[in-house]
Amino acid sequence: MGIIVGLVIAIGCMLGGFVAMGGHLIVIWQPWEFVIIGGMAAGTFVIANPLKTVMDSGKATMEAFTGKGPKRQDFLSLLGLLHALMRELKTKPRNEVETHFDNPTESEIFKNFPEVTKHPDLVLFICDYCRLILIGNARSHEIEALMEEEIGTHTKYKLKPYSAINTVAEALPALGIVAAVLGIVKAMGALDQSPQILGGLIGAALVGTFFGVFASYGVLAPLAIKVKGVREKQCAPYTIIKQTLIAYMNGALPQVAIEHGRKGIAGADRPTIDEVEAATVPGGRAPAAA
Repeated sequence: MGIIVGLVIAIGCMLGGFVAMGGHLIVIWQPWEFVIIGGMAAGTFVIANPLKTVMDSGKATMEAFTGKGPKRQDFLSLLGLLHALMRELKTKPRNEVETHFDNPTESEIFKNFPEVTKHPDLVLFICDYCRLILIGNARSHEIEALMEEEIGTHTKYKLKPYSAINTVAEALPALGIVAAVLGIVKAMGALDQSPQILGGLIGAALVGTFFGVFASYGVLAPLAIKVKGVREKQCAPYTIIKQTLIAYMNGALPQVAIEHGRKGIAGADRPTIDEVEAATVPGGRAPAAA
């Protein structure tokens, strides 16, 4: 929604200001200039990126428009799941706890947190490192280093659409110049025409430069930043898991360990201590009304 509102403001102010200066909107309508620039941008985008990244960029763009990232309840559900698993690790024998990680889709604990289980990669991440904790001889700093390496790899993969879109945004002003040069070439072929016709051709050519710059700095660059923000937020649960499990491995009680994870949640998405207590401790107090 924010992207649409922003585009309406940007385009409205741009066109409104042009009209207020006495300009005529029909002059800006140069569809073949748009075809040249858009086609070159799409072509270079496909050349520069594998098909998987091209498809993921479309998905990331839709996620940016819808703001599809973990919300407060998703973080609360993740903390609740981690707390339940840590209690199992602390109080149950290894053979009983292993069943939850060997087949999480059949685990009653995982079934209680559908907000987490709808993300298979996240479930796999939790199960892998809980298995390492079960082994018993793994050192926390070694596990932490391994987690950070995996999180870095995952984040790099998730941010590929941002890099791909941002690269096209950086190239668009130059592509606009290409379209403008082609328009000037066309105008040079009409030097024997009247100044009115020649002026119209030159003006049409300059629209290419205008469109390339506007599409870059007014549309794609902000969109790339939005994609980056949404994707980084989608990666946040992995860091929360890391902080929570490492605190547990270092001797923290489950209720204290999830505080390490809760502190990694930023802004309005961070649940309160009361909300976490209500979601994790049997008989815990309900969160205070806002």
